[in-house]
Amino acid sequence: MSRMPRFHFAFAVDDLSAARDFYGRLLGCPEGRSDAHWVDFDFRGHQIVAHLAPRRERRDAAAPEGAGEASNHVDGDDVPVPHFGLILGWEEWHELAERLRAEGVPFVVEPHIRFKGKPGEQATMFFRDPSGNAIEIKSFQDEAQIFAK
Repeated sequence: MSRMPRFHFAFAVDDLSAARDFYGRLLGCPEGRSDAHWVDFDFRGHQIVAHLAPRRERRDAAAPEGAGEASNHVDGDDVPVPHFGLILGWEEWHELAERLRAEGVPFVVEPHIRFKGKPGEQATMFFRDPSGNAIEIKSFQDEAQIFAK
């Protein structure tokens, strides 16, 4: 039996404590190895790594806040680029959307159904972690639609 490969994604955060709270407590990602400057999280079987890199140390530190943020228009929404995320089961997606609302997490794109009645119909939501990294969580009632044209 073959197994789907896992991805590894490393990203910058301003505050490891805030990252631990957001990814660990709020999103339910168990913590793996860590050091003074990074933390591994189990992102539903995938390894994501929050690396401490305060904004002043980033390559684009001289740019004003929000400058240069790219987005693409997708089915009526301005989708932040870059972003990363997960495809969850239908019920899990709705449970997470409610948990994020209850916690007062602001959405970049509110939870809703995209591409209604078209190939690729999906539930989607976008939000940011405490360091501003964009995350998309989506779900398909019919997983055959994930790559539908």
